[in-house]
Formats: sequence, C-alpha cells, structure tokens
Amino acid sequence: MTSQVSKTVLRLEAEDVQTLKDGINLKKHPEDGKCYIIYKGKDKMRACRNQCKHQGGLFIEDIEDSRTVRCTKHYWKLNVATMEYVNPPDSFTQDELEVVLSDTDGSLELLELNPPDPWTAEPREAQELHAGEITLTYITHACMELKAGNKRMMFDPWLTGPAFARGWWLLHEPPSDAMDRLSQADLIYISHMHSDHLSYPTLQRLSMKRPDIPIYVGDTSRPVFWYLEKSGVNLTNVNVVPFGVWQNVDELLRFMILMDGVHPELDTCLIVEYKGHMILNTVDCTRPNNGRLPHGVDVMMSDFAGGASGFPMTFHGGKYTESWKADFIKNERKKLLKYKTQLVKSLQPKIYCPFAGYFTEAHPSDRYIKETNIKNSAADLNQSIRKRCPNILTWTPVPGSVLDLALALHDPSSRSAITEPPNGTKIYKDSWDFDLYLEELKASVSAEIFKCKSWIQYYYNWAGFKGYNLVIRVIETEDDFKPLKGGYDYLVDFLDLSFPDERPERDHAFEEIKNRVNVMRHVILNGQLWDDLYIGYNNRMSRDPDVYHHK
Repeated sequence: MTSQVSKTVLRLEAEDVQTLKDGINLKKHPEDGKCYIIYKGKDKMRACRNQCKHQGGLFIEDIEDSRTVRCTKHYWKLNVATMEYVNPPDSFTQDELEVVLSDTDGSLELLELNPPDPWTAEPREAQELHAGEITLTYITHACMELKAGNKRMMFDPWLTGPAFARGWWLLHEPPSDAMDRLSQADLIYISHMHSDHLSYPTLQRLSMKRPDIPIYVGDTSRPVFWYLEKSGVNLTNVNVVPFGVWQNVDELLRFMILMDGVHPELDTCLIVEYKGHMILNTVDCTRPNNGRLPHGVDVMMSDFAGGASGFPMTFHGGKYTESWKADFIKNERKKLLKYKTQLVKSLQPKIYCPFAGYFTEAHPSDRYIKETNIKNSAADLNQSIRKRCPNILTWTPVPGSVLDLALALHDPSSRSAITEPPNGTKIYKDSWDFDLYLEELKASVSAEIFKCKSWIQYYYNWAGFKGYNLVIRVIETEDDFKPLKGGYDYLVDFLDLSFPDERPERDHAFEEIKNRVNVMRHVILNGQLWDDLYIGYNNRMSRDPDVYHHK
C-alpha cells in the first residue's frame, strides 16, 4: 500500500477568489477540465467535486434555491451549504474537499485526500467473536485500553500531572493499576502533540519502567515527539508511520492512522481492526480524514466536551462582556452536540462512546475559567444520539468500566456487555499535586537569562516569526493577571521583527497579551509552544481589530 497524501485539485489566484459571489460558484480546472462547486457562506466556504453520487451526473444551479444544485441526469438535488442531498431526502452526504485560503497571497486551494478510503484496501470479512476476545477499558480522558486477542493497545495515556503547563487537570481518577497496564501494553498510539494526549509526566514514569515500549504516531509535518530529546524522557521505540497504510500487529490485528482534514500538520485519528471488526477513534480531529470515514463500524469514539481553548474566556474589552461570553459558549456547545449527533447518525456505528473531554480547571486561581467554561456532558450527547438513532448502543464510560464487544454485538440490551467498576471505586479526583508541578514552573522565573532585557530580542529572533503586520504588547503578570512588579512589559512588531518603545504610526493589527510570568518564562526557557499559554488559560488577551490571527 502507498501512503495517503493530501493533493491540490484546484487553485484559484487572489483575483479569482475576490470574484467569488455569495452562494454557489461553479468552477472548472483550466487544464484537466474537471468541475468543482465552491459555496461561499457567511462564515466559511465549502467545496466538492461537481459530480452527483447517484450516477456521476453534472450539477447545475437550482433556480428555486440559492443553496441547492440539481443533477442534470436524474434531478437529484444537493444542498451545498450543508453538503446533504435533499432529493432524495435523508439519502447521502456529498464528499467534501478542504478549502484552504492563503494568509500570504490570498489564493485558494481545494485539497483532496488520495486514496480517500484507504481502509478498503485488503478488506477482511468479519469473523465471529467470543466473549472477552475484544474489550475496551476506559482509563481517563482520552486514554482507553483495547484488548484484542492476546494483544493490548493503549490510546493517548495522560495519567498524571497537568496539561498545558498548569491549566488542565484530570477530572477522573485513573484506576489504581493504570500505570501498570500502560507499561505492560504491547503498543501505544498517541494522536498528536498536545499535552493532554502526549503527557510527558506520564511518559517519564513509563520510561523508568519500560523505555522500549513500542509507540506509534502519524507522520504529521509538525512531529508529535518534537520535544522528546529536550524533555529528558528516555523512550527508545517511537515509530512514525505513514497515513492510510495498514500496520499489522499480528495475523488478526492491524491499525491505520489517518490525518485530520482541517489540521493535517497536527492531528490524527485511528482505525483498529481485529478479525474484520473495526474500531474508529477520531480523538480531537475537527474533520477526520477530511470527512470520509467508514460506515457501520463496530465501535466509534470521539471527543464531546468543547471548551478546549482560551476563546472566549480569556478575552476582554469590546464585545467580550460576561453575558456575551455566556451566550457564545452556550451556542457553541449546542452546535457541537448537534454536529456530533449528526456525525454519528451519518456513520451508523453499532456502538458509540464519547470520551477525550474529561478535564477540569482545578487550580484555585482558575476558578473564573472553571465557572465560565461550561462543557458538554457525555450523557447529554448520548441521550441526543439515542433519540435520533435508537438502534445505536451508547456507552458513557467511567474509569475502570469495560465494554465486551462480542457480548454487546450479540445482545446490545444485555447488562453483561458493560461491566462497571466495583461499588465504592473513586470516580472523580478531589486532589491534585499542584505544588509539585507549579514549583517547576516557578523555578524558571529566576533563571539567569531573564536578568538582562536582551533575552527578548534573542528569543523572538530565535522563534523567527516575521513579515506579518501585527504588533503585540506582552505584559508579565502574577497569577491573577495583575502586572508583575519589576516584570517585563514590551512591544514586538512582527512586520520587521523590531522592538519599539511605542506603537508604530502605520495602520497595524494590535494585541495586548498578559501572561502569567511562571508559565511564560518556562515556555521561553524550554522553547515550548505558546499553546501552554493560550489553551491552558494562562493569559488574558485583547485585540484591535478583533480578528483571529491564524499565523
């Protein structure tokens, strides 16, 4: 099998992008003549090949509806705003192309994965399963143990310590034997570099027990283990595998890593197959495999909670009142529940399990975030799915609960299919080792490099980001975001990577960023990602104008 790749099927230059009208745009490739549909909506663009799923007919615009195209063969209709066929109703969804707008030159590219459905290569017939042959044991957050035959596989082990510096802490208490289970696994899959999936405190403990345990990651352009050498964690068997290629564990068990359509440089998802039975784990992917996923898998797992960024909780000024934030968060969570419900309905897995969302802002200094950042409930999502899809078995896991796939497939109503942990088992954490991890952050504050202001120029030149018309003001603060006495307060102009005393007179975008000094200096000292600041709720931001700077 050849590796799955993302290829450009159509490119529009900036002047062509500017001529796109609101609604439906029909475009043809100037060289190969293939046709595409681009839908320009209020908030986003969507695109697909101009080809009906029925018998490959060409679409034309429907004069009755500005969002709909009509097939010239049999008059099937496609709503391009939703990518759902409306005639016949409840039939198909159209396979989408990824729309990528360039920040630098204003061009637009339509991307397609090739091959689109790599799991169909070398198909295997589903064989009969026996009780206990495939089990899933929920550990905590995104960590699940899969037992398939005589092999054990662990997903995304975060068992101890915080994620994103000090912003996220485990909501669930892992089973008491979780670390032993991890060290005895036959292989580990880590989906991406974010620290609630790639947990260095967890891997540090693992490396002391079994440094040569096989770990598998996808071949993302931003390497998952980019920080491994500097971390001091001794893991000697990290395997980077190509996308869309079956990896054989034994004669019955294999897995395949797929890329995310929105963040192919970062995120991945996973298909595991044993004796022809498939388990789909989409983890945090925004658009896993660009929206093309296997239908009717035995088990599907995905995230559900929302709230996994600093927006809008850490923003202030302008529209960012408490009432605006509350309304925005409520609406976003509702949209996420609706999207997940629709995704599960369209894929029709036999069993669905929401996971990868069980974190909390436990530190007392983040009380405001915890009270504001209301997340979705896994039980609410499962209730929504059961209402729309009563034929799908849903599982709301707690640490130590076990799903027996053979029993669940044989009789979904059987109570023996899911084993809950014994009565009295601790489910939720009520204490965290704050001091242990915050002392490490605090130690960075007094590092020698920060005694001289020249570190600022050195650091930003090392980072190398420039040529962008943005000026930021960075203010070091205490935990409560009040300016640190004697802390640094400086400007960076990214257009020419200068460090002015005042904002330039030219028109420019501006952001004021207040960073907790212990996190900021720890990030700088170790060359880590600013995700620890933003996703970890360790800064407060205002911007003028109020636009998102993706770069």
